[in-house]
Amino acid sequence: MTSQPSAHNLITSDRVEGTPVFNRGGERIGHIDNLSIDKTSGQVIYALMSFGGFLGMGGRYHPLPWDILRYDTAQDGYVVPLEKAALKTAPSYSRDELEAFGGGDRIYPAEVMAYYGMGPYW
Repeated sequence: MTSQPSAHNLITSDRVEGTPVFNRGGERIGHIDNLSIDKTSGQVIYALMSFGGFLGMGGRYHPLPWDILRYDTAQDGYVVPLEKAALKTAPSYSRDELEAFGGGDRIYPAEVMAYYGMGPYW
């Protein structure tokens, strides 16, 4: 992965949303649809990756722990250590399910973090 120093390390959320997500082999596997932010600490906990669906309908959203994403300047996107097949069995949610959770409240983190081999963020 290419990682070049920049003049700053901050980015606005609207620049993250829509950014492509690739696996290590360079295959585009989705894009960042939204972010889940801990409202107390301000820390980004998950990037909600979307793939599938048509015109924003019927797609599934995969909460990816923010810490597994690495930005690659050469690809102008994020790289995850997963293959598309692994994401098919990863926890995923419909838009309605996410909204019922409050957009990423503590209802699903244990399942998501366990899938990616990480401890709870709180």
